[in-house]
Amino acid sequence: MLLKTFGWSFVVTAVGLALAVLYGGWTAFGIVAILSILEISLSFDNAVVNAGILKKMNAFWQKIFLTVGVLIAVFGMRLVFPVVIVAVTAKKNPMDAVNLALTDKDQYQQLVTDAHPAIAAFGGMFLLMIFLDFIFEDRDIQWLRWIERPLAKLGKVDMLSVCISLIVLLIASMTFAAHAHQHGGAHVDKAQTVLISGIAGLITYMIVGGLSGYFEDKLEEEEEREHEEEEEAARSGKPRSAVLLAGQAAFFMFLYLEVLDASFSFDGVIGAFAITNDIVLMALGLGIGAMYVRSLTVYLVRQGTLDDYVYLEHGAHYAIGALAVILLVTIQYEINEVVTGLVGVVLIAASFWSSVRRNRALAAAEGKATASDEKTEVSSGV
Repeated sequence: MLLKTFGWSFVVTAVGLALAVLYGGWTAFGIVAILSILEISLSFDNAVVNAGILKKMNAFWQKIFLTVGVLIAVFGMRLVFPVVIVAVTAKKNPMDAVNLALTDKDQYQQLVTDAHPAIAAFGGMFLLMIFLDFIFEDRDIQWLRWIERPLAKLGKVDMLSVCISLIVLLIASMTFAAHAHQHGGAHVDKAQTVLISGIAGLITYMIVGGLSGYFEDKLEEEEEREHEEEEEAARSGKPRSAVLLAGQAAFFMFLYLEVLDASFSFDGVIGAFAITNDIVLMALGLGIGAMYVRSLTVYLVRQGTLDDYVYLEHGAHYAIGALAVILLVTIQYEINEVVTGLVGVVLIAASFWSSVRRNRALAAAEGKATASDEKTEVSSGV
């Protein structure tokens, strides 16, 4: 099972590290290995959240996620995306941006760093909306009840998550503008860019998340209707309609997954520049890490880990909230990538341990109940 799920990740790791040695020797090998570990640590929460969505898809769409999704994640976000950033922000055509990335790495790194406020605003707002919509929903299972219970009650207020996100974005952009004025106004124009990028992230979340949620609800309604009328309904039209609806639902959920992965990868791509400004090594290292995140997602789904450890999804969403805040803070202040990675790991580890304790408590209670029943039966028999 482990080899089947992680097989391609192992192959990509071997090929990627071999290419690194051929490209730049053992120094390049070390850089690619570090980048791979960085990407996995920063994106572990991504895998947990992805698993919660992917488990709703059938085997076909899970395969699409592992094939087409990997191409988008590895080549799109880890290779093309940094080039597109430079092309847009520096107003260069894509070919010039590629040439710049390969020939003048220092200037390329500077251009990507200049684009960071816009990237952080977009990704931060998208991730913040995910966290707020999760935390404001009333759930049967709650991890940190003292936080989640009152917030679930607040969540009954319509559009509260959108209002809070917009307030946070306004504060972030105004703080950025104020800081720019204090330092000669060099980045005043970028405060507007932060605002626009953040709104774009919010709109992207609402469109993609709204469509995926709509088709998911429609699919559930259709499945219920089929279940109730399965003996009476004619078989001619039903299967075709259901398959089409399932395809639409799965497509938008897949689209949501890709945008989610893109938002998670922002910090990895930007953080990679702290280690190297070589786009080839960056693509190799982050690509290997992205493969493991994909494999880990599928492993969590197939093992039913999220069903066994019920607080894992909570921990991942808290990690998303922390990452959203960190991204928005990095618009103005620099935060070490190690801190970013550790925050997510600590929150997920805490939720995992809480799940283990819960399972032990339930097992102990069940054991006591069984022992009590057996004692009662013996007493009755006597």
